[in-house]
Amino acid sequence: MSHDHLIIFDTTLRDGEQSPGASMTREEKVRIARQLERMRVDIIEAGFPAASNGDFESVQAVARAIKNSTVCGLARALERDVQRAGEALADASSARIHTFIATSPIHMEKKLRMSPEQVIEQAVKAVKWARRYTDDVEFSPEDAGRSDLDFLCRILEAVIAAGARTLNIPDTVGYSVPGQFGELIYRLRERIPNSEQVVFSVHCHNDLGLAVANSLSAVQNGARQVECTVNGLGERAGNAALEEIVMAVRTRADVFGCTTRIDATQIVPVSRLVASITGFAVQPNKAIVGINAFAHESGIHQDGVLKHRETYEIMRAEDVGWSANKMVLGKHSGRNAFRVRLTELGIDLATEEAVNAAFARFKYLADKKHEIFDEDLHALVGEEASAGAVQVYKLVSLKVCSETGEVPYAQLVMSVHGVEASANATGGGPVDATFKALEKIVNSQAELQLYSVNNITTGTDAQGEVTVRLSKAGRIVNGLGANTDIVVASAEAYLDALNGLYNKLERAHPQI
Repeated sequence: MSHDHLIIFDTTLRDGEQSPGASMTREEKVRIARQLERMRVDIIEAGFPAASNGDFESVQAVARAIKNSTVCGLARALERDVQRAGEALADASSARIHTFIATSPIHMEKKLRMSPEQVIEQAVKAVKWARRYTDDVEFSPEDAGRSDLDFLCRILEAVIAAGARTLNIPDTVGYSVPGQFGELIYRLRERIPNSEQVVFSVHCHNDLGLAVANSLSAVQNGARQVECTVNGLGERAGNAALEEIVMAVRTRADVFGCTTRIDATQIVPVSRLVASITGFAVQPNKAIVGINAFAHESGIHQDGVLKHRETYEIMRAEDVGWSANKMVLGKHSGRNAFRVRLTELGIDLATEEAVNAAFARFKYLADKKHEIFDEDLHALVGEEASAGAVQVYKLVSLKVCSETGEVPYAQLVMSVHGVEASANATGGGPVDATFKALEKIVNSQAELQLYSVNNITTGTDAQGEVTVRLSKAGRIVNGLGANTDIVVASAEAYLDALNGLYNKLERAHPQI
């Protein structure tokens, strides 16, 4: 049986970033994009250039860094949006502009306040504007799942004639169910006269937990591009998970009749990088990338796997990037070994100064921790990337005391715009006391929305990775800290979040 190519369109940097608290810096986007390129993703949607100058610069930076994947920018069906996308992608080796407009009756009437004929006219104009910058133009009818089928056929036929070469059918609000959604793709392909000129794509949201199922149903009905995100990150309940789409198609090639070009051994490293940067931890029982995905506790299961792996495993852990051979470095390792291992992990530090700074942090960590694992290196480089932003707040020293029967307290010194300040406070525990002491100095008036601790590796000397999510005036940011001392990691995470609030630009994201 011959197999078609299924295009993997990753929108972690655009739709994934729309998860509250998941916004990424330009440098973080480039790091993730390079890992996606290493995984051989076909198309990387890098952002929405018209949203802000920060988004524009991020898309531009990704476009300049990526050579082997197509870089895509999102644009509403507005000439200014399309122009900003074209300018941001000007230096890309391969560029795509993805433009969209709403097509459901409720969106056209209540949001756009446009007639159906006006919507078709605007969609055609947007595709023609995009063709000024690239021949690779994608069009999406927003809220297609609740749109009238006859109207969908009309607008899609019109944008194909205008030059669109990919038609993306989004289930914007996660309302569809697999049988219905697959039938929609089939009927569109059958009814649109010029449908053979385009690739049909799908973009499914996970509000009912059906994003992957809906996407795969569409593939069975002729869709040959799936828009997805690493770890299923995204607006509200998220998007279709890239790792699940890829491995379902690979494991059940007999059902789907298509293959991807994805290097599946990069799935787990990319998953961990995205989780580290966004602060969205992967649940242990998450398919493919959860730490329990290949764990067997039942005696019957263990016995079966030991006798023959395929009794209870339909995939090999090694095929998606799980490996027991992670320990590679220690305090006697040299700069060259450090640099080589970073390269093997797909980590590219842009300057020699960045390498030197990261190596210094590595040596400092190695003095406290006997064995350095790959996960430690990802956390260490993540801290180094955070240090590249404006650091208004820095931790200078911290002393905490927690004793049975006594009230915990913290004494700290921190730097604010280069000027040292000190404070002490009591609290319900050493972390609470530390945060209260920090706030005595900064008085940020931010709301703590999340405090999460994960061990990066195993062992009592393992680094703890702390995520702190702060909210203020409608802006939400994550802060990350990693240290063998969990209280120090907590203080660093809190300050990282405060620095993020200081640096964060206002964003206005659409959704499709």
